[in-house]
Amino acid sequence: MASSCGEKRVMVLAMDEHEHSNYALEWTLDHFFTPFGADAPFNLVIINAKPSPPPAVTMAGPGVLGSEIFPAVEVQLKLNADQISEKAKQICGSKWVGEVSVEVAEGDARNVLCDAVERHRASVLVMGSHGYGAIKRAVLGSVSDHCARHAHCSVMIVKRPKFRN
Repeated sequence: MASSCGEKRVMVLAMDEHEHSNYALEWTLDHFFTPFGADAPFNLVIINAKPSPPPAVTMAGPGVLGSEIFPAVEVQLKLNADQISEKAKQICGSKWVGEVSVEVAEGDARNVLCDAVERHRASVLVMGSHGYGAIKRAVLGSVSDHCARHAHCSVMIVKRPKFRN
C-alpha cells in the first residue's frame, strides 16, 4: 500500500498469451498511466504465470521418452514466457509508459497472481476477461473468479466490449 510519504501504490496486471490480456494492458495504460505521464497514480508490475510442465511429461514411465520430452517442453514454456514479456514491454512502449516491472513466475496462475499481490503489497489486481460462458468456466475453472475471492486487494476485470451491428 502507499505510505504517507507519497509513495505510489502498486498495480499488478496479469498477462498471458491471449488477446484479452493485451487488451487489458492497453486499457489500463490508457486509463491509469498515459494520461498522467510521470504522475501516474500507480507503479505497474506485470506478472506472467509460466505454467509448470504437465505431470504427464514429468512422470513419464518406462519406455516413454520423458527425459527427452521434458527439456523440450521447458524450452517452449520459457520461450512463450519471453514472448509474453516482450509483448508487454512493446505495448507499454507504444503508450509511452516506460517504468514498468515485468516478472515471470512459474506455477498455477491463481496462486502466482495472489502471491504477487502479497509480495508487492498491491492495491489493485487487473485481469483480462476470457469471456467464457458459465459451463466452460465451471469446467475449466476461472483464474479471475479465484483471484476475486482470494487476492488481498481490489480486483478489476477488464472485458473487451462486444460491438453490435
